[in-house]
Amino acid sequence: MIKWGRLFTAMVTPFNEKLEVDYSLAGDLAKKLVNEGSDGIVAGGTTGESPALSDKEKLKLFRVVKEAVGNVTVIAGTGSNSTSHSVELTKEAEKTGVDGVMAVGPYYNKPTQKGFFEHFSTIAKNTSLPVIVYNVPGRTGSNILPDTVKKLSSIDNIVALKEASGDIDQISEIISMTGKDFLVYSGDDSKTFPVMCLGGHGVISVVSHLIGPSMKKMINLFLSGNLDEAREIHHSLMPMFKGLFMTTSPIPVKMALNMTGFKAGGFRLPLTEEDIENKLKILLETYNLV
Repeated sequence: MIKWGRLFTAMVTPFNEKLEVDYSLAGDLAKKLVNEGSDGIVAGGTTGESPALSDKEKLKLFRVVKEAVGNVTVIAGTGSNSTSHSVELTKEAEKTGVDGVMAVGPYYNKPTQKGFFEHFSTIAKNTSLPVIVYNVPGRTGSNILPDTVKKLSSIDNIVALKEASGDIDQISEIISMTGKDFLVYSGDDSKTFPVMCLGGHGVISVVSHLIGPSMKKMINLFLSGNLDEAREIHHSLMPMFKGLFMTTSPIPVKMALNMTGFKAGGFRLPLTEEDIENKLKILLETYNLV
């Protein structure tokens, strides 16, 4: 069984005033997240504005983040809706020293379940790195079904699933159908506690940019059997879970980071800054973050 931690952060990509990737700040942010409880970093994923990054930028980002955090697990977002492109980027990412890759379900072209299997298995057989499958139907337009996940889990280096369908029944079925060595991470912060109750491994988080210590405490309390206390933290964090998704992610979390003093910068089109500062300020004040 692969020994990965329970709390990963899907890291935003800091930009400078010219909307160029600020690699120095990316390294600083990765260190900050680890210091605040993250067991690992996912770089170049959805939260990192991956559709707006070039392959060259992604590969440098992977290398910089890995160098910044040393022995801490770094996962590279290498998936796209082109299998051949995903394979090519995964091969290049392997050279940067990352510990694994995450590949999203192909978006827009809406593959069949057979297509999903062929896509992920092709990526896996072209790398020696561990692979996380990422199911997020709300963004991709199609859902990777439990039977397909079960088949994929039998491939040696497909070791985990980031499950963001929001369907607790589906998540329960996946966990019951796959072996104990296959890690199921919640792809939704608000589902972390219930998914772990079902046997899930942890979460690939957005809110840990701001409340990493609280997320880590909730997870640790759960693992030590203090379910009541863990549940209390879950309920207390629910406004943050919901608030950082008041509009398209990563807009709220990146704006919130800027408001709390970490200058993560702006957004590349088609994402834009939105008129949510007042709502974010109230949310951040609730957790004594501003």
